[in-house]
Amino acid sequence: MRLTNVAQLRLPFGKLHGYDVAVQRTGVELPISFDQRRHVSLGQRPGSWMAISFRLPAKVQLDVLASAWLEVINRHGTLCSAFSQDEHGELRLEEIAVAPGAWVQHPVASGQSMNDALRDVFDKACSPFNAPSHRLCLLETALESTVVIASDHSHVDMWSMLVVVRDLLRSLGLSDDDVVPQPLTAASFTEHTRALAERERAPREVHQRWAEVLDASGSVMPRFPLPLGEPVPHAERVEVRDVLDVDDSAAFAAQAKEDSVSTLTAVISAMTSVTLDLAQAPLRAVFPVHSRYDHQWDDSVGWFITNSVIESADPAPTACAAAVKEAVRLGSWPLEEILDPWGGMPEAPGMFAISWLDLRRLPVRVDSIGLEAQYIGATIRTDGVMLWFILDDAGLHLRCRYPDTPEGREHVGGWLDALILKLRAQARASVGGLLRLGERRYRVQRAERSDVPAIVALLSDDELGASREGDELVAYERAFDKLSRDWSNYLAVVRDEEDAVVGTMQLSIIPGLSRKGTTRLQIEGVRVAASERSHGVGRAMLEWAHAHGRARGARLAQLTTDTSRLRAHEFYARLGYEKSHVGLKLQL
Repeated sequence: MRLTNVAQLRLPFGKLHGYDVAVQRTGVELPISFDQRRHVSLGQRPGSWMAISFRLPAKVQLDVLASAWLEVINRHGTLCSAFSQDEHGELRLEEIAVAPGAWVQHPVASGQSMNDALRDVFDKACSPFNAPSHRLCLLETALESTVVIASDHSHVDMWSMLVVVRDLLRSLGLSDDDVVPQPLTAASFTEHTRALAERERAPREVHQRWAEVLDASGSVMPRFPLPLGEPVPHAERVEVRDVLDVDDSAAFAAQAKEDSVSTLTAVISAMTSVTLDLAQAPLRAVFPVHSRYDHQWDDSVGWFITNSVIESADPAPTACAAAVKEAVRLGSWPLEEILDPWGGMPEAPGMFAISWLDLRRLPVRVDSIGLEAQYIGATIRTDGVMLWFILDDAGLHLRCRYPDTPEGREHVGGWLDALILKLRAQARASVGGLLRLGERRYRVQRAERSDVPAIVALLSDDELGASREGDELVAYERAFDKLSRDWSNYLAVVRDEEDAVVGTMQLSIIPGLSRKGTTRLQIEGVRVAASERSHGVGRAMLEWAHAHGRARGARLAQLTTDTSRLRAHEFYARLGYEKSHVGLKLQL
């Protein structure tokens, strides 16, 4: 899922509708969590919200969308609550009754972008003391409808936004999941706040470890280890980067598995190494962890995130695994008591935080690619560095917010560059692309443009190929450029221990409706250098190709080979391929 902020959000131009619900305060007071209190105590302000956008798979009437949205609101208790402040400055959270209201069309001024118009709406509607502090908007064009939902952060986290989208699609009858209907209400965040307050207190060693990490950071929460400029809020710089595509992400995960660690741990290892290289300091950061310690909260909406700290001084995978495990444990206790010696969370300019969310492992799933879903952050002024990682079916993505100062651009931008280069290098060197044949080692990689001559040579290296291939590389390079822009196609090269290209094949993932919606793996252009034939390289390549297809949802592999290639027919038969169909070709 794309991580962005409202200034970089991709939106069509159209009519911007917002739904005003009717609200009545009930006077029923609710408990306030530690993190809610910390957030809301900063006061009424713009930019305290988070949002998600997605394209509706079908056009809906406004009244139908409003009715579905009210079902979502009334299912989740925290969306039926609002903060206030009495004359003494004391915070109160109370229940509100939410009833049907009316749609309004928000004006878009001449010369104003849709992004700015939407930001103005959310800055006004989704501040901490608004009742409610969430907003449903619909951006409507003649061709499509885009829903954007925002809420003050005190009531939601990133997981919660997925729950909201899923529940809204279900209420609209547009969900593609097959589930038993949900109960009318989900477990309330209020219940979680009460349950967390009743949990046992943290043991002494947890207090001690928190103190050690904070002391090493100057008695404040960890800060970015390189200069950011004057320690005051600045205009933000937001970088949105796609770190690893689906193939490199799979390869990176395969190496993490080989090292007996999680993908998160492998990324922490890379961050530790980069921080040691550039700052000559350990990686220390605020490390948000979710507090959904019981499955009853899986389908709930609320701020189920608490903060921990991570300290990693050794990039070895096992050491980083221990650091991640410790960070999760340090964040598994009520923080109010732990941070009491510092008078609460001791924030300071330069605070450095790292957030991680693996959407593939969550019990809540939406088709983020098909819906063109985007997580949206508000535009703020900042004096710290916040890094969000999202891992999904399209790969590994990040968003980083930092002060837009010369020092911030140089040091945070340079740190990000070094980190991404390291992650990509580790993916390319991963065991996931390794073929082991006795004492020999080969590596499967996505082809680069510089590999085109070697691929053409392999394609030409037999009687059939010699007659139909050519020596004009320009046409092949143009074809390669088209292939490289379509990530459903994987043009593979196989390199030997000397880095020479000794094999190639083209793999295509083809979704389809037939065979109950079976996705197919199409295999074309399989070639092995003459010097490597009869050594098992071809078999290993095909087995790798099958794993590649399975990982991308393919349940059927198919290929064609010329009728004159009798040895190839025997080879494919040994791999289990059946001559079940007749292949036909027509020159166009």
